[in-house]
Amino acid sequence: MLSNSLVAGVLAACYVLALVLQLNPTLPLHPARLVPLAATIGLFYAVHLTVIFYVLLVVRQLLARELFSPAWISVGVLAWLGAAAAAAGAALMWGNLHTFTIVLEPTTVNEIAKGMLSLVASASLFAVVALLRAHFWPRQRATCALLLVIVAAGSVLAPLVLRGRGAVPVLEAHPIDVTLDIGTTERPARVTVVAIDAGSLDFITSATAEGRLPNFGRILDAGAVMHLATLHPTSADAVWAAVATGKLPQKNGVRSAGIYRLAKAGDPIQLLPDYCFAHGLVRFGFLVEEPHTSATLRTRTLWSILGTLGISVGVVGWPLTHPAPVVRGYLVSDTYTRLASTTSGLEDSSSVYPPDLRTEAAAAAEAAASDDRPAVPVRLGAVDDVPARTDRTYHRIAEALALARPARVTVVRYQSLDPIGHYFLRYAMPSAFGDVTDDERRRFGSVLEQHYSAIDEAIGRAIPALGPDDLLLVVSAYGMEPLGLWKRLIEKLIGDSEVSGTHEAAPDGFLMAYGATVARGRPLSRASVVDVVPTVLYFLGLPIGRDMDGYARTDVFQPAFTEERPITFIPTYDR
Repeated sequence: MLSNSLVAGVLAACYVLALVLQLNPTLPLHPARLVPLAATIGLFYAVHLTVIFYVLLVVRQLLARELFSPAWISVGVLAWLGAAAAAAGAALMWGNLHTFTIVLEPTTVNEIAKGMLSLVASASLFAVVALLRAHFWPRQRATCALLLVIVAAGSVLAPLVLRGRGAVPVLEAHPIDVTLDIGTTERPARVTVVAIDAGSLDFITSATAEGRLPNFGRILDAGAVMHLATLHPTSADAVWAAVATGKLPQKNGVRSAGIYRLAKAGDPIQLLPDYCFAHGLVRFGFLVEEPHTSATLRTRTLWSILGTLGISVGVVGWPLTHPAPVVRGYLVSDTYTRLASTTSGLEDSSSVYPPDLRTEAAAAAEAAASDDRPAVPVRLGAVDDVPARTDRTYHRIAEALALARPARVTVVRYQSLDPIGHYFLRYAMPSAFGDVTDDERRRFGSVLEQHYSAIDEAIGRAIPALGPDDLLLVVSAYGMEPLGLWKRLIEKLIGDSEVSGTHEAAPDGFLMAYGATVARGRPLSRASVVDVVPTVLYFLGLPIGRDMDGYARTDVFQPAFTEERPITFIPTYDR
């Protein structure tokens, strides 16, 4: 039974390999590049799938009424196992097609759909071979074996043939500066964007209803609020790239949390399949995850567009900004705190622009480090206050630079709610878990809200600084929700039993708007993360790129404002 299970496991691993290649159409099928990837995936999956198929055969043996003793290589057993593997492969492709449709090119979606149908057909053919062997051609072992080999080979080759040899990587865009008449006033309207990782509108509305988070409550009472549909899969880099560009991953080039390689070599893999524990390849060292850089983006960001138009910007703590790009104003990457904590990073200016900003950023970081507020635990039994300290550092940097280098559009990102929510959501929402003790609730129940309160204080300082025509946007690009029971069990098995929050299922973020031009108290329909940039451009009186996937949410503003400001367009800001 073991040999049959091994053959079936290798066959099923080939289907996973085909799916990886389909999800990453720029991976070439050249043997020298394909063999290492095939060996890595085969080693990881073939072993596990062999065990699964062996268990199935053992169960079959236990349930058999007659003696079940297959040959070392049994045509009948392999045909049925092949049918099961092909059907599972088709289901896996369907699940990933549903999950990744929004981040894939239309041609890639069609190729995966065709590959899925080919596996459905292969599963049927495997079943036909099994029936022929069992009931019609019991003595034609060689003929059935030949048919089995043909079906197996075809089931692996068909998805690869339909996928092709690999798409040509998209060339980098080289934007041409354009000149637009953006108008001038004595004091042009300014925009302040407060960006939040994993902020939950439900949590905020519940807290404000009880009198907490007063500045969030002020916006809820006197501003506009809407849910933001996020991306699935939900990773901070991919979602914030969509926010910053107004374009979905298939256009902006950022599809996942990172880039994966074989031992830091070989071609980059941007997407790993879902529903098959593919991230175990990273966890167990088969693949190495590398962070995205600013070079990953294939299109312009908001600050790049505004800089071209002569509008000053200030960006602090944003992902995919290292090495720091040239901007009209200043930029501090989200890698600054990590690099500044190293000896070599003290003299490294790659995470800030302009380079002379390093001294000002370091002074603000030192001021944040001297903050004497008590540490907040980030894990049970641990008080390493890295998430809160990181937020404080970027907040101090943003405040200092706003005074020293005023910009018309400023963007500051707060990251702590994401790592804190993963481990402390259960104590903030004990009813969703049912196993939180009174002692745990007393000790850890306020941890998550303390981080919300820090952001609430930052909003409280931003509101008085607004001018009569200014706009404040608070953007949470994705939310956080309780981890399901099945996922919690899996986390316990792999040794991370404290995890309780997740954004795997793409929970909504939110957009809050506050200012004199904002419509107050109006119920607004759900928006998307790609609507943020078009809305900012519209507010500033600038045209929206027709190649952007988002829309200007004019319903955020009062009718008197929108009546005097029609939506205008430009073909693209990229060419």
